[in-house]
Amino acid sequence: MDAFDGMDISDDWQILFTINERQPCRKCSKSRKYFCYTCYTLNADLENKIPRLQLPFKIDIIKHRREIAGKSTAIHAALLAPDDVTIYIYPNLPKYTKDNKVILVYPRKTAVTLKDIYNSNKKSEDNHTKNSNRFITHVLFIDSTWSQSKGILKDPILSGFPCVRLQTRLSQFWRHQKGTPRWYLSTIESIHQILIEYTEAEDQENKSLNNYDNMLFFFRFMYEKIHQLYEHDKLKAYRRPVNI
Repeated sequence: MDAFDGMDISDDWQILFTINERQPCRKCSKSRKYFCYTCYTLNADLENKIPRLQLPFKIDIIKHRREIAGKSTAIHAALLAPDDVTIYIYPNLPKYTKDNKVILVYPRKTAVTLKDIYNSNKKSEDNHTKNSNRFITHVLFIDSTWSQSKGILKDPILSGFPCVRLQTRLSQFWRHQKGTPRWYLSTIESIHQILIEYTEAEDQENKSLNNYDNMLFFFRFMYEKIHQLYEHDKLKAYRRPVNI
């Protein structure tokens, strides 16, 4: 079964298979294969050859300082939607204004669904104002191990934001954290999922959904590359239980 069945991901991801040599990053000069995961820049031979997405809200990603940059999928989002994605290294955090509508994506016990946020906002607008602004302007993600994220979540700046849990879907990520089920998504899968849920909430009446599947552009390539080297059923990441 195709892990990306039904998704509209540009076939241009296959051009990544033609890149065999590393190049110096144009900013830090370190040797990189496709992009620099510390400067968030593409190598010269990929410039203008990958999709560029415009998102309906800003995405702020908070990375733990000990998170290994080369293994993080958060960089994919910064490369594919550079105008809308910003990565912060904790304790550096984004600054918001009172007009910003911010949510934090994290499965706390008190977390609600994005649809709940949408319906609550719509009800408030119907009762008090005819505000046509989007119901969220910024979405926060924490890019770290589950144990590392607990420390970041204690930050008082983050504690005031509504917490959103994603709809359950199986992760296709080839890495995993021991003891986690298949529905614990990688950062880029989580970003893709919130975009799906956002468009479904916003366009639930006319169903003219935008396509953000290209957010998985690099993810799909790396998935295919891993599966050229290893059999799917022998990778521990895909043998985890659906629930724990």
